[in-house]
Order: sequence, then C-alpha cells, then structure tokens
Amino acid sequence: MTPSPCIVITGGFGALGSAIGLAAAGAGARVCLLGHGSAPDIATPLPQALHCIGNVDLTDPEAAQAALGQAAQALGGIDALVNVAGGFQWQSASGDAFDAWDRMYAMNLKTAVLATRAALPWLRARPHARIVNVGATAALSAAAGMGAYAASKAGVIKLTEALAAELAEAGINVNAVLPRIIDTPQNRRDMPDADPRQWVRADDVARVVLFFLGPGAVAVTGAALPVTLGRGAHSDPHL
Repeated sequence: MTPSPCIVITGGFGALGSAIGLAAAGAGARVCLLGHGSAPDIATPLPQALHCIGNVDLTDPEAAQAALGQAAQALGGIDALVNVAGGFQWQSASGDAFDAWDRMYAMNLKTAVLATRAALPWLRARPHARIVNVGATAALSAAAGMGAYAASKAGVIKLTEALAAELAEAGINVNAVLPRIIDTPQNRRDMPDADPRQWVRADDVARVVLFFLGPGAVAVTGAALPVTLGRGAHSDPHL
C-alpha cells in the first residue's frame, strides 16, 4: 500500500469487515468502516486511524452516495474500497417464496455496485487505486438451498471482471476474494454441529485482502482468489 492510504470498508462492523479494518490500520492505513447498524466501539491501539459511520443503507443509491462522501471527507480521499457488506439466507430453488433471491441480490451484489459507483470519483483521483470485493466459494460450487446466495456471489465475480476491464485505463485494480465458511460467532451459533477448525479465520482472509491492496498485487486485476484453508488443516498459524 502507498504511505497512509485511505481505505473504506463496507460491512465494516461485522467479523470480517472489522478484521480487515484492524489489519489495514495496523499496516499504516487510514480506515473508515461503514455499517448498517449503529457504529460500535472497536478496540484498537490506533483510534485516530479508524473511523466508523453507522446506519448506512448501501442498497439505497442516495444513502450510498452520502456515506462514501462522508467517508472521503473523514479520510481526506479514498485510495481503496473493500466491499464486504452482504449476508446469507437459505432457500430452496424449487420453493414458492422468492424473497431470498431479492434479498441476496440486494445485500451481496447491489451494495457492491452502489458503493463502487459512489466511490469512483475519489478512486479515479488517486494513483494505483484498488477495489476488493468479497465473494464466496459457493459462487463456484453451490450446495442445496444456496441458489440465491451463490447466484448473488457469482454476480460479485462477474462484477469484478467487468470493473477490472472498465477501470484498467484509470489505473484502478479490481479483484475479489472468495472465502469458504468464515469462523465467526454467528456461524458457530448457526451451525453448532460443524467443525469450525475447517473454516477460514477472518484474519486470514484479511491478509489476502491486504495483499490485493498492496504493491505485490500491482499487476493483478480481475482475479477471484479462493481462500479455503482452515487452521485445523495445519498446525503453524504463520503458514
């Protein structure tokens, strides 16, 4: 990353968003977390580097525009946008209800589209700007009941590819990370019989996001990188 880059993270109050925010702040970035709920108190030794903006509805174009403008003002610009905002809902593809399809599209894809559109004027003003989208491995292979979720996350991959092509001349790299199930308190509550050692840790996903934001990824755009290795698969947490 460039010296003191300014990074905006949507879905910033969740387990993954906050992990990415803390990792980026620890690496020297100025970070603004955007969240749908009220802004939390996030423990960090670098409070001056971490801003929180709550009660943001990124499915609303005007709200997204206002939130990204507020974030740019707080940070002094935007060098990178990380689209984490999203959610999960199980629903059979053969079921009568269609609400999951609308909800997953809005939460996982529409938020990324609107946040990106709102951030682009600031990203275009910076050299070597970056966008990182959070997809899911379910987009590559969907299980039963995951049609709506997987389809929306597949849309994130195609959005990433399209943006990479559209923004190449502007010098904006666009990539995606595709984690498998992330080890979060909510997922542990929802799946009490599963083995969380096989799940990916949020801080491991954060490290991959920071790679895409850093100088090592200067020649990488349009990539969708699976992040699948749980800590139970090896004993060395630094591998």
